Amino acid sequence: MQNNNKTSNSKGDLDHPLSMTVYDLPSPQEMANEDSKRTTKGRLLMIAVFLICSAPVVLSYLTYYVIRPTTIKSYGELIQPTRSIPDLEMLVLARPNSEKSASNERLSSLKGQWLLMSVSSGICDEACEKRLYFQRQIHTALGRENDRVDRVWLVMGQEAVDLKQVKAFSNSWIIKVSDKDVFKWLGLQTTAKEKTATEVNTQEFLYLVDPMGELMMKFPSTVDLDTAPKIRRDIERLLRASESWDLAGRNALPAQSVPDNSATDLPKSVIEKK
Repeated sequence: MQNNNKTSNSKGDLDHPLSMTVYDLPSPQEMANEDSKRTTKGRLLMIAVFLICSAPVVLSYLTYYVIRPTTIKSYGELIQPTRSIPDLEMLVLARPNSEKSASNERLSSLKGQWLLMSVSSGICDEACEKRLYFQRQIHTALGRENDRVDRVWLVMGQEAVDLKQVKAFSNSWIIKVSDKDVFKWLGLQTTAKEKTATEVNTQEFLYLVDPMGELMMKFPSTVDLDTAPKIRRDIERLLRASESWDLAGRNALPAQSVPDNSATDLPKSVIEKK
């Protein structure tokens, strides 16, 4: 009896119509609103990506043209345009780390090193001696980089150089070049009447020549404990900026131009013993 009921119930379930769920399609207005939202979202995302990518460029222009960064001001005065070291004959009275006697060479043979140069007559007064002293101190303060810099004392005039001063200025170049050539190189024009004033003018500065032989900077020669560090900092900045191409020594120059010079065995015509 029970089996019959089960059979009849299962047949009744099979005869029952299937139930279906029907979903309504969105209206055209709703579809338009959804498309508009997606479009707006995509545009905002694109604008955000553009702003992120362009921000560094915009900030760099804003910083440079509006919020200008503080510039590092050098103590020395740049010489513009630079003046190439002339190929003149010079009399070498002394040179770094050498005991050779005086010799005639070319001024252009000094290329290949930074040159910190002082200019004066052969009669070196107290101010001149002070300038040469601080020139040596600045060079020493450069530490291991001082191998890339040579000290030069450029002597003008016919006066003989005191041997004691030569020894005090050891490990340096001491050279003599004609006054006219010195004035021309330093960009000073002079006549016979103006010669004395021009000589004084040349001694008002320490000059810096780069390894390519270009006179490119000058410093006030009134050096003291306050100004010497400023000159040293300027030279250190230049040495750092040129370290990728400037090496110590003058390996590219002829062998006879490599520093090997003397401060003791000098001709009596150019040195006066006291």
